[in-house]
Amino acid sequence: MIAGFSITSLLLILLAGIGAGFVGYAVGASSLVSYPALLAFGIPPVLANASNTVGVVGTGIGGVMGARKELKGQAVRSITYMVIGAFGGVAGAFLLLKLDPSVFEFAAPVLILLSSLIIAINPRGRMQAKQAAADATAQLKHIEATEATEATEAAKRATTPTAPHRPPEQLVQPMSQDSWWVWLGVAAVAIYSGYFGAGAGTLALAVLDAAKIGPFHKINALKTLIGTGANVSASVVFIIQGAVDWPAAIMLCIGCFIGGYIAPSITRKIPANIMRAAAVIAGIILTIDLGLKTY
Repeated sequence: MIAGFSITSLLLILLAGIGAGFVGYAVGASSLVSYPALLAFGIPPVLANASNTVGVVGTGIGGVMGARKELKGQAVRSITYMVIGAFGGVAGAFLLLKLDPSVFEFAAPVLILLSSLIIAINPRGRMQAKQAAADATAQLKHIEATEATEATEAAKRATTPTAPHRPPEQLVQPMSQDSWWVWLGVAAVAIYSGYFGAGAGTLALAVLDAAKIGPFHKINALKTLIGTGANVSASVVFIIQGAVDWPAAIMLCIGCFIGGYIAPSITRKIPANIMRAAAVIAGIILTIDLGLKTY
């Protein structure tokens, strides 16, 4: 036994973390796997949620490190979003710890159902499809412009080889052009991340896309900053307050790292709709189960 857990239990939590990391990469809802797994081992809801936040924080850090290319040239916005995420995470963490535990127990089924509906609506997939269409249109226009130019530069190209033309990179709009409600939306997502977090990444994407901040791959990196800032700061609060079950959190964190690492090569072979449907069904079943126990 280690701090009340058998070796078998810790290995099962590790497996749950692998599943959470995989699902987090595939559909952005790792907590739909990791949080109920911790509940299944008898960890009280609030303690399980706090430990889950600590456990999944490694996924966000790895995502930020992997998105350096997408974040290039966005230093001011990146710092701003990290700061908003950090403050929101602290606020969400204190809401979780200071409110009566029954409040979270009552809200958890609703929040899980909300995250399941977000996955079902799939704004992330819609944004990816829209971005792909925009990229294809830009590429087509560039090819047409290049072909028109070639007619007048044939002699020059015959003697001087030229590099292939590429469409200009799509940029993120200046922060000065952001609508006022964007900041409120980002702050709300950060608070939600610190309080519970399931589906928070998809919510952040929806906010940034609605504000027309920039192309999908860039706002996807920005939403990772928001979630990472919130999870790290919330984790600090939970640790200071002694609200973390360390054996569970550590095994979960290791599992999330493994799951996130192996997910890309596996998810390429599985239709996205199947993974999304599985996550939605799991979320609905969990909502019903928790709802029957709570209400």
